[in-house]
Parts: sequence; structure tokens; C-alpha cells
Amino acid sequence: MKSSFNLKRFLFVNIGVILVAVGLHFFLVPNSLAVGGTSGLSIEINHLFPFIPVPYILTALNTILVVIGFIFIGADFGFYTVYASISLGVFLRILEVIVPLSGSIVEGDIFINLIFGIFIQAVGIGIVVNQGASTGGTDIVAKIVETYTRFSFGQGLIMSDGVVTVLAALLYGPKLGMYALLGAFINSTVIDRMIAGFDTKYHITIVTKKVEEINQFILVDLYRGSTLYEAKGGYQKEDRTIIVTVVNKSDYVKLKEFIRKTDKDAFMYVSNVTEVEGYGFTYE
Repeated sequence: MKSSFNLKRFLFVNIGVILVAVGLHFFLVPNSLAVGGTSGLSIEINHLFPFIPVPYILTALNTILVVIGFIFIGADFGFYTVYASISLGVFLRILEVIVPLSGSIVEGDIFINLIFGIFIQAVGIGIVVNQGASTGGTDIVAKIVETYTRFSFGQGLIMSDGVVTVLAALLYGPKLGMYALLGAFINSTVIDRMIAGFDTKYHITIVTKKVEEINQFILVDLYRGSTLYEAKGGYQKEDRTIIVTVVNKSDYVKLKEFIRKTDKDAFMYVSNVTEVEGYGFTYE
């Protein structure tokens, strides 16, 4: 797989990694909330060996899994994931130095810390994964599961994080263990929603008298495919041609505006598509 540097992708990866580090430093680590991933495993190892800082443990674990991801997913994923994995440890260490914490910023409320920590971290992971990379750790395992099975990324994350949450229950007791399990579920759910939101596609059905104009706009201007169906109106029994197409968010806006200008009497209904496979979407 060809690897090339893309500034926009690089910036988004950094934004995502910083959000993950913020969620860990301010909310999860101070409360021993090992909600899965190598970050959770690093918190648990730090509990057993307090003299080893969490960022160092995290970097070491991520390095091992990065090698596995590089082998199974490819060089492009490996390049950005190597950077994200290393920079996560670096950003986390920077936060420890710049904003040292002696305890939780929200004392006495583990649930609030869990919700805010998980949400911020999950948004960050979602941004990174949407760029075709990973923050390392069990994200890589989940990405491999998504690539080679029919499970989603979030479902793969639940499976791979299960071991970490069980270990949390053994180390910190059933209460924190249950919080960790809840956190892993919320984490995977938010990540799936984030990824779906970034990659939203629309299934559009159009009934119009301007079939040729609108169909040509889809084929030529948007460079998307379309399917034409012959149908009959239920009320007037007129023969009609129906256009069906699938487009991304930006193309949907362009198509909607074009239809409004071309045929004000056109009838169109739209539905969200969770996954699209094929030419123009998953490959060129």
C-alpha cells in the first residue's frame, strides 16, 4: 500500500491524539478507570509497578501492536499509527508536566469522570480512525477485526477490551471493574457513531420529469452512478422513470440544489446509508 504524507490528515490525527491524551490525563488515569485499550492496560501495570510512568508503559505496549498492525493492515496505516502511538505517549507526558494532578479534577464522582473521559477519548479515537490510522493498542486489534471479519470497529473494540476490563475488576474490585466495563461499551458506541457520522452516505430516490438533465448531472458533474427504474404512478397511472443514486454529504447538497433549480415539482426522498461497498466509494 502506497504511503504518502497528507498535511490535512496529519493535522486531524494530531487533534484526535490530543483529545485522547486529555481524556486520559484529566479523567481516566486519576480515577484508575482502566476502560480498555493499551491505555487501560497501562493504568493497570502502573498500579502494579508505580515507579513506571503510564506514558512510558503506553508507548512500549503500542510499539508492539503497531508492528502487528503494520503487518496485517499495511504501510499507510502503519505510518500514521506509528506517529499517533508515539505522540499519544508524548502528549500525555507533556500534560503530566504542564498540568500535574494530585488527584481527580472532579473529586468524589467516578461516574462524571467516566462519562467525560470516555466521551473525549472516544471522539479523539473516532477522528484518528476516520483518517485511516489508530492511536495504537487495541484500536489496532479492532481495526484488524473490522478488516477481516463482518464485525464493526466498535464491536472489535469491545472484544479486545474485554480482557482489560476483567483485569480491572481483579485489580481494583468489582465496582471499578463494572465502571470499566460500562466505559468500554460507551467508548465503542461513541466511536462507531463518530465514524458513521464522518462517512455518511445518502440513498436518494428521485421522481422527476427532468430525468435526462438530473441523471446527466449525477453522472457527469458529480461523477456518481445511478439506476433508472420504470414505474407507474399510483394515482394518475402515468408511466414514470425513477432515478436512484448513492452520494456522500457534499454531493447530496449539490444534487439537492440542482434539483430545486431544474424541477421544482420533483419528488425526492432520502435515507442514510450505513455502509457502501463498490466503485467510487471503497475503491476508485
